[in-house]
Amino acid sequence: MQSRRDFLKLTAATPLALPCTSLLSSLASMRAGALDAGGYKALVCVFLYGGMDCHDTVLPLDTPSYNSYAGLRSSLLQAYAAQPGGSTRTQGALLPLEPATAAFGGRQFALPPQMSAMHQLFEQGHAAIVGNVGPLRAPTDRNAFLSGSDLPARLFSHNDQQSTWMSFGPEGARLGWGGLFGDVAVGAGANAEAIFSQISLAGNTVFLSGQSVMPYQIGAGGVPQIELLARTGNGIPPPLTDILRGHFASTDVARTNLFERDVVNLRQVSFKANDLLDAALDAAPPFATQFPASPLGAQLGAVARTISVRDELGASRQVFFVALGGFDTHSNQADDLPGLQQDISDSIAALFTATREMGLENDVTIFTAADFGRTLTINGDGTDHGWGGHHFVVGGAVKGGDIYGDIPVAELGHARDSGNGRLIPDVAVEQYAAALGAWYGLDAQELNAALPGLAAFPGGALPLF
Repeated sequence: MQSRRDFLKLTAATPLALPCTSLLSSLASMRAGALDAGGYKALVCVFLYGGMDCHDTVLPLDTPSYNSYAGLRSSLLQAYAAQPGGSTRTQGALLPLEPATAAFGGRQFALPPQMSAMHQLFEQGHAAIVGNVGPLRAPTDRNAFLSGSDLPARLFSHNDQQSTWMSFGPEGARLGWGGLFGDVAVGAGANAEAIFSQISLAGNTVFLSGQSVMPYQIGAGGVPQIELLARTGNGIPPPLTDILRGHFASTDVARTNLFERDVVNLRQVSFKANDLLDAALDAAPPFATQFPASPLGAQLGAVARTISVRDELGASRQVFFVALGGFDTHSNQADDLPGLQQDISDSIAALFTATREMGLENDVTIFTAADFGRTLTINGDGTDHGWGGHHFVVGGAVKGGDIYGDIPVAELGHARDSGNGRLIPDVAVEQYAAALGAWYGLDAQELNAALPGLAAFPGGALPLF
């Protein structure tokens, strides 16, 4: 039987009823939070659906490592060589990385030329790379993997590993760590309007769902509108607008059934929130920063505009979710991946520039996540589902210009290889998330509550900040 909470979660996915309800928000206000809600901080998760090939993102650069890599990926490199303008994966075309402290025994790494903007952020100390991070239940090596000891459920499955990255459980999990961070912020009274705590530009997502918060969904163009109301003056007479609005908002409707009252409440809270955000965005001055004319650029541009009206929204702590698909590169990787990488690089760099324009470069942290990495071995002109992957963290507060975690050798059969170059993670998602959560303002007790598996990893949070 569907519970009332399940119903509220489902209705939060509809075009109008997008936020956490005032009823659920009141639960948060009953708790005293330890989080210091002074100033402003925002986390922006950039999720790469399909699983970006980490081996084709942070590439080996020293000659022995590059030659080993090239030997394992010869046909894929031939596909790159056949691209118009020639290969962007030759050793000389790559952009060298010089990490500030990380040492890899003489091994060197580089980014592809399409990620020049990210490379520049790394060189300037505003971007860090987290190597070989992914879902784990306990520290694991090749022997533990082969014995099947305490492994995440349904490895290598897109939907399940997306969910596990976001919520530490396979598909069907209900609470995401971004949402649990939001619970703490709302409980500490960080936002005058709890509805604006969790904002998704990519639909309903478990990542932003907590016990007392839910994703408030907007589009790259801003607040979504009901088509009939948007047509006022174009087939809909203006006097009819208020009548239609009252109908959709169920104004002056008394309901005794709890489910019906929740629907009405969601509608009315949604209208209020949409009106507030719409008015604030309409009044906001444009950015000098130019965002790429791409799906990710449009989403991150909307994030920047929403952050710019934080005072009008009464928000001091926010978590945003954006997403880009197309990374399931079983074939045509040389055709498809470079453009996606450039979109990631240019769009994130634009958001960082916009935060500087707002004077918030130290107050907004952008990070990537994905289903998984991909195999080091290839299937001709593509790669298959992996496990651990390499990710980027960008922001003025980040201890950038460095690599955290590890970049395993470009070989097969080593201690971090679960087979075919599927990397067994060195860093658990919990350790990655704990660094972000601590920067966001959660204390040790709150982090352990939001990230219940963290205690299994003695190293704790990564020193990213």
